[in-house]
Amino acid sequence: MVKEIARTIEIPEGVSVSLSQDVFTAKGPKGTVERTFWYPGIKIEVREGEVVVDAESSRKEQKAMVGTFASHLKNLIIGVSEGFECKMNIVYAHFPMQVKVEGKTLVIGNFLGEKKPRIAKILGETKVKVSGNEIVVSGINKEDVGQTAANIEQKTKIKRFDPRIFQDGIYIVQKA
Repeated sequence: MVKEIARTIEIPEGVSVSLSQDVFTAKGPKGTVERTFWYPGIKIEVREGEVVVDAESSRKEQKAMVGTFASHLKNLIIGVSEGFECKMNIVYAHFPMQVKVEGKTLVIGNFLGEKKPRIAKILGETKVKVSGNEIVVSGINKEDVGQTAANIEQKTKIKRFDPRIFQDGIYIVQKA
């Protein structure tokens, strides 16, 4: 007896999805996202008001990939309808940091008194806003928002000083 593995994802109002070959496209009020989904033995179908991810057999790898694909599809749909946001705090005690956005990079100046600014990459169509001691990273792609926030946090990682004393840096405070 073969157990069928399938996951369904509801499509909210105002979001339209399409699937051509292996490319899944989601359009919503926040924008458009595309992603390629392919794995042997797994099918994705777009039905009325829902997306179904189905596996041909009940092997462990296919069961895992069905869950992975369902999560990615859900994140794409949430991204185009609501968007994703990550809030970060700028913390300094010794040297005041100057943080500004220049194109697709975030420039962090005067970190621990360094003369050369540190530069963090902003990925995809992610938007970064700096206001006072708070940075807001927002966008429609969850992976790009999370990786951009991680890039910013990693650029202010302290290596040569005692982290118990020098707690300067930019830290993720809230993910939504």
